[in-house]
Amino acid sequence: MKKYEGGCHCGAVRYEVETELAKVISCNCSHCEAKGLLLDFVDNDKFKLLSGEDNLTEYLFNKKAIRHLFCKTCGVQSFAEGINFPKTAINIRCLKDLDISKLTITPFEGKGL
Repeated sequence: MKKYEGGCHCGAVRYEVETELAKVISCNCSHCEAKGLLLDFVDNDKFKLLSGEDNLTEYLFNKKAIRHLFCKTCGVQSFAEGINFPKTAINIRCLKDLDISKLTITPFEGKGL
């Protein structure tokens, strides 16, 4: 496990997350595909929001199983929260000091979900 810092583009939303980045997924659902999200799901106790809670707005779609949270200022979705499951989805593109080219990205079939 390694601790990373992450957040939105403008810096209003900041967080820490502890993860191995063992299973990073590239989901092809309409939302993730359009945004180019690369996700790592972590247990909620491995995620800590440091700042910007009051600067978040949410988007729910389809089965409304995930609270897609966006910075109101810059529009970046740096993380999301599971509604009926105790996981936080980290947009790994928003983590500092991470070389994505060194990770194994696993495709996830989300179009039918």
